[in-house]
Amino acid sequence: MAVHAQLMMVMALDKCIGCHTCSVTCKQTWTNRDGAEYMWWNNVETRPGTGYPRRWEDQERWQGGWTLDRGGRLALRAGGRVKKLVTIFGNLDMPVIDDYYEPWTYDYEHLVTAPAQAAPPTVTPRSQLTGRPIDLRWGPNWDDDLAGGLQPDDPALGELEAEMVRRYEQVFMFYLPRICNHCLNPSCVASCPSGALYKRAEDGVVLVDQDKCRGWRFCVSGCPYKKVYFNHLTGKAEKCVFCYPVTEDGRPTVCSQTCVGRIRAIGVVLYDLDAVTEAAQTARPEDLVEAMRGLLLDPHDPQVAAAAERDGVPHEWLAAARTLPMVWYVPPLSPALDALTAAGYDADDPDEVFPTLDDLRIPRRYVANVLSAGDLAPVDESMRRLLAMRVMMRRRRIGQAGGRAGAEGGLSHADADRLFRLLALAPYDERYVVPRSRREQAGVRDPGRGAPPPEAGP
Repeated sequence: MAVHAQLMMVMALDKCIGCHTCSVTCKQTWTNRDGAEYMWWNNVETRPGTGYPRRWEDQERWQGGWTLDRGGRLALRAGGRVKKLVTIFGNLDMPVIDDYYEPWTYDYEHLVTAPAQAAPPTVTPRSQLTGRPIDLRWGPNWDDDLAGGLQPDDPALGELEAEMVRRYEQVFMFYLPRICNHCLNPSCVASCPSGALYKRAEDGVVLVDQDKCRGWRFCVSGCPYKKVYFNHLTGKAEKCVFCYPVTEDGRPTVCSQTCVGRIRAIGVVLYDLDAVTEAAQTARPEDLVEAMRGLLLDPHDPQVAAAAERDGVPHEWLAAARTLPMVWYVPPLSPALDALTAAGYDADDPDEVFPTLDDLRIPRRYVANVLSAGDLAPVDESMRRLLAMRVMMRRRRIGQAGGRAGAEGGLSHADADRLFRLLALAPYDERYVVPRSRREQAGVRDPGRGAPPPEAGP
């Protein structure tokens, strides 16, 4: 067992209101500069929807992420060293600017300097890449809030697309904020011929070494989430850095700090590095979520705590560790109880509430396609717990004791209280448990594991 610590984030999709404050503040902080005009390290998509860049989930098209070879071993979907050498000057598996959007601005000065005339002056959109006038046809949130209003080009819909057309009057949507997932086995790191991308040992953040980057852009196509970008002016790759300058000081990321809906929680999780490859080699994609959950370690287990200390996890990080995976999502459920009541069900009766999960407005199958590779089990588990919490808190509010909702949803009263406090009340110091960085201690290994002892220095 090799214990590592990682900063991780959870987003409660029920609470996202699609205001894009997180996107704007991230943009102003990190990519409000030349060459990065089209980059949105944090973006919020309406689902169902095309996404940014277009159809980013279509791995058959973009060849992102990992696959298994004939021997069941991990292999990059885009190919190994030979293919990269052959295509190093012509990577066809990479999104082009039209898949993102051509950034534009307006000649605002013309509004001020235009001479007096009968009609008010107008401004023409101009490309921030060429400076020439452009005809606006696409943008990062072009289909915002449309959902099923227009037939979306959404790979996650699959066989549900025909059903959406038939049930147009019951159209649904929810918002999906996205950042870099800072994966445990990042395919962008494995795709880089120059070794410019790396995963920090002290907090698990994936970064780009700008001095090593040669602009081959295999990291762009290799990322299955399309969260690595290319700066056309510097010739370097760029990506979300999980706001490490502030997290090192014990503060949350900019997108979390400014989130209006308080949907984000950040904490420390411990995982077994030795088991990552085995988990990633899970044969069925539907089993990957459970395999990833199996990597997480209990920080209160004495053996885990001893191994963490041996492997150089700082004591402050061990004390802050909690079982919160980063950039995972609590699936959307609302407006479940009101909808069930309107349909004639008793929203306080678990015998009626839980069997109606199939009747919720947002199809579980679609949520599973987006969040868990099509596996319904973790989605059902989360939704049952959310429903149980709502029923239990509602009964308590109106003075009704007892009820079977907790048992049906697998929640004790203490669990429901903790879940309600974290999701509904969301106190600042409980949402963000970010210990200060201890880089001088991180990664110090036991001599028996092939690393220098502490007294040997860095």
